[in-house]
Amino acid sequence: MPTYQYKAMTKNGRVVKNTISGMTKAELVKKLKKNDLVPIDIQQAVNFGTKDKYKARNHKDAEAVLKDMSPAQIDLLYNNRNKKEKVSTYQSFKSKYLSTQKITKRDVMVFTQSFLLLKKADFNNIHALQTVIQSTENPSLRGVLEDILSGVEGGDYMYTTMEYYENVFPVIYTNMIKVGELSGSLVKSLEQALAYLDSNDALIRKVKKIIIPNLIQFVGMILLLIIGTLYAIPSIQEVFDAVGSQEELPAPTMWFSNFLDKALIWWYVPAGIILAVIVAIVVYVHTPVGKYKYHYFKYTMPIFGPLIYALDFSRVMKAVTLNIKNGMRIQQALEVSKNVIRNNVMMSIVESSINNIMIGQSWVTPFEEAGFGNRMTTEMLKVGMQTDLGAMLDKLLEYVEMDIDNILQKIMKVLPEISYSIVGVVLVFFVVVVLVPCIQVYMGSFLFSAYL
Repeated sequence: MPTYQYKAMTKNGRVVKNTISGMTKAELVKKLKKNDLVPIDIQQAVNFGTKDKYKARNHKDAEAVLKDMSPAQIDLLYNNRNKKEKVSTYQSFKSKYLSTQKITKRDVMVFTQSFLLLKKADFNNIHALQTVIQSTENPSLRGVLEDILSGVEGGDYMYTTMEYYENVFPVIYTNMIKVGELSGSLVKSLEQALAYLDSNDALIRKVKKIIIPNLIQFVGMILLLIIGTLYAIPSIQEVFDAVGSQEELPAPTMWFSNFLDKALIWWYVPAGIILAVIVAIVVYVHTPVGKYKYHYFKYTMPIFGPLIYALDFSRVMKAVTLNIKNGMRIQQALEVSKNVIRNNVMMSIVESSINNIMIGQSWVTPFEEAGFGNRMTTEMLKVGMQTDLGAMLDKLLEYVEMDIDNILQKIMKVLPEISYSIVGVVLVFFVVVVLVPCIQVYMGSFLFSAYL
């Protein structure tokens, strides 16, 4: 018997989605109608499903909908489905792989590009989602999109279901979609979300390109240092002792060798201290005060702090610009846009701006008093308040993008210098601790002291 995937609706409007085997399509339709379910869609199923971590938000399990059925009816619907059919090893592996396929950032980018293209072609959300679902190859993402579609069909916004899938859609991405849906500019928000995914991915690739090779060198030097000290140094000392030499190994070599010997004996002490410190930091960061201070540190940290602030400020201003161009007042635009970022410091600045508007003061003042960003940005906002705010915000965004590019160039210049410096220090230490004793043995100077 084939397996069917069906969607049906209860009397209360709840969408039910399930997979049934052991009966024909006609029998399934008859059974659904008998249980007061209106069939919406019935298709022959393929052997895959979504992972448990992508469990649907808008679909209710059939067991919950049909809980009043008799035991005989339940057996009829589910016993056949639970029977294991004999399948080949390849088919079993393929089915397991498809059912657990991970949703990658690339999958989300492809979905966003396709959905944006359809929206530009004047597709409504339901039609666009249906079209994208049909062309989605990842079964896990297809299940998530079907759940979003069910929510939209039920009258919800797309972002309400996306918020449920935080492990699939980044919080900033979801809030950009939220701004677009609430302001009526979903196409513009999709473009911004796509640009965010692309720029974020490009930034990560650039940083990885610099850090990973140097990190590999650093780890390699540390391993050579430890292995050389543990194995080469004792061998050299044995040579000195065997010929009766009075020469001693260099002081840094002896110090590091003794340090490693004690570390191997008492390894659990530093390990426990490090673990306790990490746990304490994690617990503190999850407190309101700790989270605020951590977010403040992100804006003030060396090298990356200005970049993180500039990116968050840019996202807030993009959302505000989008809302103002769609007829929102500045207070409402800030209120809707503040959740585009997740940094509590930035959210408190925006909240202060909203409070200033309510008491008749300038909403730009909190950004100026915070002192994180470029003074040029706050001056442009002040001028915009006196002239055309929408036009000035467009110019502001262009300036901020230029500023972000300049910060990135500085970071790309500084990171290699820092990484090379660290690797250089480790290399010098390796030469002093390991190579100097090896050179002593090679040159044979220790033999003179043994002869004397």
